[in-house]
Amino acid sequence: MRSAECGVRIEEMAHENLKQRTKEFSLRVIRLTEALPNTRTADVIGRQLLRSGTSVGANYRAASRAKSPADFIAKMGIVEEEADESLFWMELLIEANLVPEEKLAALMQEANELVAITVPSINTAKQKVRK
Repeated sequence: MRSAECGVRIEEMAHENLKQRTKEFSLRVIRLTEALPNTRTADVIGRQLLRSGTSVGANYRAASRAKSPADFIAKMGIVEEEADESLFWMELLIEANLVPEEKLAALMQEANELVAITVPSINTAKQKVRK
């Protein structure tokens, strides 16, 4: 196998891994929001978290089918924004004493990792467009 073919195969594997991770993130957010206390505040924050958290997976999937580099960059920008917004809502759940921090630590770590993966991907795509 030529090195170029190997590079493409690695990219495909990374893409499939991230596709699965963003979907699993969305599912974990769904389970979290279903388990929130039945209060007005938890309902409002939960709805916001549900929207942003499920948007991460949906927009990553859309980015993988982008029609142009600009479309890919825009959709990946949404993935970044929604993952970061999800972090905000989880922070509010903790600071409003609705969910203990230790229960959200792993999910928040995953949101941070998704942002950390997404940003360089956007930057690489922007560099390719400039060339």
